Amino acid sequence: MEKLNIDYTAVAINTGGRKGHVRTDDGKLDFDVSMPKEIGGDGEKTNPEQFFAAAYATCFGGALGAVAGKTSLRDSEIKAKVHLGNYGPNSFGLAVDIEVKIPQAESLEHAQKLVEAAHEVCPYSKATRGNIEVNVKAVE
Repeated sequence: MEKLNIDYTAVAINTGGRKGHVRTDDGKLDFDVSMPKEIGGDGEKTNPEQFFAAAYATCFGGALGAVAGKTSLRDSEIKAKVHLGNYGPNSFGLAVDIEVKIPQAESLEHAQKLVEAAHEVCPYSKATRGNIEVNVKAVE
């Protein structure tokens, strides 16, 4: 494996797991967390899957900007859907669907090529590749 030259490190601290609190060491994020209703929680607070979806969508948007070339990304939108599921008792997993709207692309096919190129360079895509199912798709 190639050695990573570290440019930045984010630090988050959780207490209480999915029914607790999470904060970053710089205090910019500071949230109570709870389990979604769908898996037995009260669903009143944010959860790790929402954090992951927000982070992945944002990172993917940065990668898209890096590969867009002369294609304007004005009015573009990246939607990351993070799915929490299981493979059986006590065996949990994630899957991600990323849908990207690029209104300024020449065509839907051109948009799909940009989305696939972004998926190759996005750090989140690289980190998840081979570990979880990630589907990327340009949409109108």
